[in-house]
Amino acid sequence: MSLEEVYQRNLEHRTHRSGWLRAAVLGVNAGLVSNASLMLGFVAAQTSSTTVVIAGLAGIAAGALSMAVGEYVSVSSQTDLEKADREIEKAHLALDPEGELLELAKIYEDRGIPQDLALQVAKALHDHDALEAHLRDELGQHDLTKARPLQAAIASAAAFTLGGVIPLMGVFIPTIINQGVSIISITILGLALAGVTGAKISGTKPLPPTIRIIVGGCLAMAVTAGIGALVHVSGI
Repeated sequence: MSLEEVYQRNLEHRTHRSGWLRAAVLGVNAGLVSNASLMLGFVAAQTSSTTVVIAGLAGIAAGALSMAVGEYVSVSSQTDLEKADREIEKAHLALDPEGELLELAKIYEDRGIPQDLALQVAKALHDHDALEAHLRDELGQHDLTKARPLQAAIASAAAFTLGGVIPLMGVFIPTIINQGVSIISITILGLALAGVTGAKISGTKPLPPTIRIIVGGCLAMAVTAGIGALVHVSGI
């Protein structure tokens, strides 16, 4: 492998993945934790294996749809804000193009470009596409980080389904103790895998996010299992 290939592989930018990666990481984590917690609640309440499986399947279906709708609505709100800002900037350019030019030049000057050069750059960008220049450099809107509601919804639903299936597999794994142990064990393994995979895709060190996701997941499972045990003891 050449040095150029090593350089490109190690230093590849990952900003373009932010739209779907956030939704996918949230989705798989939610699928693992919520479905495992739901099923552990039923296990702790000492219900039948059939009931636990049905609860797991229902949890996957409801959670995936909920995540998809939630992501679509929330990201669509971001899109609406971006569109509103775009229209406002259009109006500003139509009403006061000279003032907008000076505003853009001041932005470049504040970033360290000499005043005369900053004005030249601003003029050149205004001549090319004033609106896009202001959206990018004044408001921070860029195609790489643009909100994509459908992409986020699909990534979230698919990731939740994948995450939710993992603890469901624990019901069918033989265990020398009980069903709950199998569900917890495979869920922790899934959480660790999700943490490492997410870190690898985003280009960060795997240990911190993996520890966070495992600790948070274990806490959620412990709380839900405790509630299920209380339900069984009280006979509700």
